[in-house]
Amino acid sequence: MSDEAPETFYSAERWQNWLTRVEEEELDPDNEDSARLLINLQDDAAIAIVKVLSAFDDGRIDEDRAVEELAEIREIVLQEVEFEDEEKTILIDGVQTSLVPVFYAAEEYIVAGPSSDEPVSAFITAAADAESQEELDAALGYIVQAGTLIIDGETLDMSIAEELEYGLVAEWLNGLDSLQSALSDPEVVEED
Repeated sequence: MSDEAPETFYSAERWQNWLTRVEEEELDPDNEDSARLLINLQDDAAIAIVKVLSAFDDGRIDEDRAVEELAEIREIVLQEVEFEDEEKTILIDGVQTSLVPVFYAAEEYIVAGPSSDEPVSAFITAAADAESQEELDAALGYIVQAGTLIIDGETLDMSIAEELEYGLVAEWLNGLDSLQSALSDPEVVEED
């Protein structure tokens, strides 16, 4: 029996620190610093997810613990946020929406492994088609499958996003982009 404290991957306090920064800052989505704050907040959550995946891949935690850790992070990050400034609430909601498929992809990867031999772009095209048919569950499913491939080492070419109409698939792709960044450079994003 080891005396080591169990590894922590993310905390409600960490998420709250980000929310406090968002609340305190003058946010202008067209301003680079404002955009960077939101991207950092999103990337920080993606890095926490990647830490769980790494711990699982390295055998430091088993499948049950990995799924449990992801559920805890998801509960922290996806809880409803209300700011006095409605625009900030909408911006955080966008970040949360982007992260939804990242959680599902990580969980799917842990439980079932990568989806198939299809390229990432095929799943994104299928997701966009499903979204245009208003089949949002199917669209999310395709994005999640793309996410499992990204976790497995495939590359997401974000130029595909330029061809998409703005909607859920485009937001979800932002989350997969954060996932890809976190996988390639899983350094902690500084909160200050």
